[in-house]
Amino acid sequence: MTVTLLFTDIEGSTGLVQSLGDAYPATLERHRQAVRAAVAAHGGEEIDCRGDEFSVAFRDAVAAVDAAREIQAGPADGVRVRIGIHTGEPLRIEGDYVGIDVHRAARICAAGHGGQILVSETTTALIGGVELRDLGDHLLRGLERPERLHQVGAGEFPALRADAAEIGLGARTRVVLADDSVLLREGVARLLEDAGFEIVGQAGNADELLLKVRSYTPDVAVVDIRMPPTHTDEGLRAAREIREKHPSTGVLVLSQYVESGYALDLLQGNAEGVGYLLKDRVSDVKEFAAAIKRVAEGGSALDPEVVSRLVGRRRGEDPVSQLTPREREVLELMAEGRSNQAIAEKMVVTLRAVEKHVTSIFGKLRLPADEQDHRRVLAVLTYLRQ
Repeated sequence: MTVTLLFTDIEGSTGLVQSLGDAYPATLERHRQAVRAAVAAHGGEEIDCRGDEFSVAFRDAVAAVDAAREIQAGPADGVRVRIGIHTGEPLRIEGDYVGIDVHRAARICAAGHGGQILVSETTTALIGGVELRDLGDHLLRGLERPERLHQVGAGEFPALRADAAEIGLGARTRVVLADDSVLLREGVARLLEDAGFEIVGQAGNADELLLKVRSYTPDVAVVDIRMPPTHTDEGLRAAREIREKHPSTGVLVLSQYVESGYALDLLQGNAEGVGYLLKDRVSDVKEFAAAIKRVAEGGSALDPEVVSRLVGRRRGEDPVSQLTPREREVLELMAEGRSNQAIAEKMVVTLRAVEKHVTSIFGKLRLPADEQDHRRVLAVLTYLRQ
């Protein structure tokens, strides 16, 4: 039987418990009453309620959306609710629903933000007349195929929490983390796990890092430059050793500041499977996850500030001087590790225009076509080393 499943939970419930203290139980009860009133008013069936989470079934998709809107319009009390809706044919067993459609609805809910209502493509087809915003395809954690999600209403929200786990980010990528700060290391591990990465090891110093890499053969190691005992360049030296002895493992170095000498040291030989980012970039989870994935796959990821600093070091004969300002801009974005499509989006030009610029860059830097597989890396190295 086809049903529309509606899942809700409270965003930041742990923080809410801490901020409200003894007042939280009463706030939670008012929230539950509001949800149950909306469900009853629109003919829904409450399937489960655990803590601040609800799962509800509706025979009619429009009714599910109407109930979701009413829930969002209910008493606030500092509570921000995210809601996910999906229509499918889950199995009914002993008063409960089971199956992949249930998991899909739960993941859609988890992808959103407080105040947001997300609906699946199957639900979208059943709710004509409802104002929707197409959010594109997203790979929800634990599910094999991407889901096209739509938002009810035109509200503005941050990127979906699913974005860090979309196609190509995180999936089947094994990571070792190295940082002497346990708090930072655990925080990064949590972010990456939420993005779909597999954390196979953590290390607090360079020796532990090398042992973890030898033991687990990760796809990429994320390494702090300054580590015990001297907190100077232990992480960098370990990163160089990983590149030499474990070439199948990419290395992404994190630094508190731009240190041009260290960056050039890391880039010696080639820029394949190497990255250098400032720690501030970790806060942009999607960009950080994308950088790790690029490095794991043999690409590069250089912080824009690092690129700018290295470019400023150019001296003497400079083949890059032959490039037009537009070509320089394209090459600088290439140095950051961006694909042609990402460059096109950043510069607000067509993909074809970027391809033409890249071809021209290869010609002016005298990188022949028979080195096609490596010309992009060679172009970046030429740019950074002149």
